[in-house]
Amino acid sequence: MTKPLKPVIGITTYREQARWGVWDEPADVLHAAYSKSLEAAGAVALLLPPGDPAGAASVIPRIDGLVIAGGADVDPARYGDDVHERTTEWRHDRDAWELALLDAASAAGLPVLGICRGMQVMAVHAGGTLDQHTPDLVGTDGHSPGGAEFGEIEVHIFPNTLLAEAVGSRAVVACHHHQSVRTHPGFAASARAADGTLEAMEDPSHPYWLAVQWHPETREDAGLFRSLVAAALTRLATR
Repeated sequence: MTKPLKPVIGITTYREQARWGVWDEPADVLHAAYSKSLEAAGAVALLLPPGDPAGAASVIPRIDGLVIAGGADVDPARYGDDVHERTTEWRHDRDAWELALLDAASAAGLPVLGICRGMQVMAVHAGGTLDQHTPDLVGTDGHSPGGAEFGEIEVHIFPNTLLAEAVGSRAVVACHHHQSVRTHPGFAASARAADGTLEAMEDPSHPYWLAVQWHPETREDAGLFRSLVAAALTRLATR
């Protein structure tokens, strides 16, 4: 008996100088926790390193869902802002690639999950803007304590949202962001931190376009990944 096909979920990656074995070269890399979380949720993970934006339309028909992963700051020029002194190391190639992927994913009705930077890219793609240094607004570094340390915060999740269906009405989450979404045209807020920071949003005009400012791949609860995979399976069954 033929086993049902697993959905293929594409994940965007970093392109960084990296060392392994005898090599010290530019490499396409991503924390393995992303792929492991998708595999645990029943999908096959496919890494999508930064490429020619013109190729995005060729990628999207070949996958069943998309994750825009965490990473560097978004170039402020993408949303018409001056550069804050704490905004650094944006990646032009990755910005262009992920925005092109979102163009194609939107046209195709592909399920999309944005994580941390991914949420910010999705907001900018929609014509939104970012607050370039969240501590300026909230007065603490709680969302990103520094270095490789994650901030741990509680978020209030709004009822009757995709997010609430996936993880419930509240969650304690791991954050690592010094920027946050200021405006998000077309998206509805679906979670906030106690300090008012927008921590999740979703677009009701798509069957599944959801973004969170935290890092669900760092926790054992894979509710968000299961919800993405379920959306991908639904779409796969109707193709």
